[in-house]
Amino acid sequence: MIVVRGGTILDGMGGEPFAGDVAIDGDRIAAVGQAPFSDGPEVDATGCYVAPGFIDLHSHSDYTLLVDPRAARAVHQGVTLEVVGNCGFGCFPVRDAELARKAIYGYSPEVPIDWTSAGGYFERLDAARPAVNVLSLVPNGQLRLSTVGLADRPADPAEIEQMKVLLRESLGEGAWGYSTGLEYAQEAGATEEEVTALCSAMALSGGLYATHTRRRDEGAADAVAEAVRVARAAQARLQVSHLVPRNGIEESRRSMEIVDDARDGGLDVEFDMHTRLYGLTHLYAALPPWVLAEEPARQAELLREPLARERMRPHRSILSAGNDWNRIVLLDNPFWPQYARRNIASVATEREQEPLDAVYDLLVGAVEAPQRLMVIIHAYTEDEQREAFAHPLCVPGSDATTLAPDGPLADSWFHGAYTWASWFYRFMVRDEKLLTPAQAVHKLTAQPAARIGLSDRGVLRPGARADITIFDGERFAERGTTFEPNQLATGVSHVLVNGVHTLRDGELTGDRGGRVLRRGG
Repeated sequence: MIVVRGGTILDGMGGEPFAGDVAIDGDRIAAVGQAPFSDGPEVDATGCYVAPGFIDLHSHSDYTLLVDPRAARAVHQGVTLEVVGNCGFGCFPVRDAELARKAIYGYSPEVPIDWTSAGGYFERLDAARPAVNVLSLVPNGQLRLSTVGLADRPADPAEIEQMKVLLRESLGEGAWGYSTGLEYAQEAGATEEEVTALCSAMALSGGLYATHTRRRDEGAADAVAEAVRVARAAQARLQVSHLVPRNGIEESRRSMEIVDDARDGGLDVEFDMHTRLYGLTHLYAALPPWVLAEEPARQAELLREPLARERMRPHRSILSAGNDWNRIVLLDNPFWPQYARRNIASVATEREQEPLDAVYDLLVGAVEAPQRLMVIIHAYTEDEQREAFAHPLCVPGSDATTLAPDGPLADSWFHGAYTWASWFYRFMVRDEKLLTPAQAVHKLTAQPAARIGLSDRGVLRPGARADITIFDGERFAERGTTFEPNQLATGVSHVLVNGVHTLRDGELTGDRGGRVLRRGG
């Protein structure tokens, strides 16, 4: 038995903190409050909060956990569970491995795609022995790539039936719900009726429908209304992903009002938000599906052809940003270092080009590894963040991959990865004082656990799983910045995952106790 002594307990339910101990027997909590005597190891939590492990409801760590299962950036922020398969991106089902890469964040050739199904992916993840618990939704992007491919059109009835079969198989093998990313090229052709049909097939299992809506700038609130219609018609529980749109606080307020009205009308709906003041995506998101469907050499040919460029220009993408290219900034990359950390408008001016022509040229120069060209889209304000995170239906999420400052992912980055939970706590509790420590921890633990449907995680009570975070409420903070993102957070001293001491005195122990959680398993 392990006993955590001398801390201040935040049990995850939002109640007042209290002094006490937590006893752990195997992978479960044995006692909370007054722990029995034990001759086993003890953890001194004096001066710290003892809380349930934090839950990242909106993660994109599907692949990076295979490449480096230590999950260092997550563990150093007290995270013990990640929900992957969000935004229609994920690792199953797979019919064409090359095509599947277009809907996977963090893909690396170091880990070949040698599975085709949810079950195969889960087995691969099991074998990697992740440091954190992981569960997955079924990504709509992979359903469409496995049937429709990158065709920019609605699925026909036969293709919808094929997708339903793949969806049911994935749910039967342990997935927890269904996600869409309707703003992305691989899903842009999906109609509301198509999504409703698939969501209805999922809802029979009781799973969660999480959606990156069809519009995140102009028309964002209308896209939230579409998500509500889909969920209501499918009788599904709804999670609106990163709800705050990219076009101002009034549209954000309208979006939240739509969620509130739907909730008042009986729909089981909540939302989440990432903690960045900008969006993050690949530069190739500017391309229409018919270009993305081609092999790299052919893509390069098309990107050079004036007539092909004219055909590409009308494509509305996640990079539209109100046609304000000053808001879109190219990040550090090996292909165009001279343009790194500069906005596309200034790059285009220097090159004496229109912004889209500059984008096409940049992509030609990186055609063999286009995933290395990433951009941020300046889009949000702290006022929007304050209102969203103070809303009772909102929880934070990383919207990022899990990484580590050393090892195989040392040169990779994904903004928000190292900062999301620490930023949220620092900003909402210490700086803005909009949440108490107990309320903030509730949004990081019991609330997301209940959202996904987990009854034995996200709380400190006898019988619950022993996922525990011990942190200093005055020191818990982010260190990563916009252009130097890969810096570990401070303030978390100990993390236990299923009773395994994964972080001790602020250092990884090398012991990994995470599990792949299969629904119904």
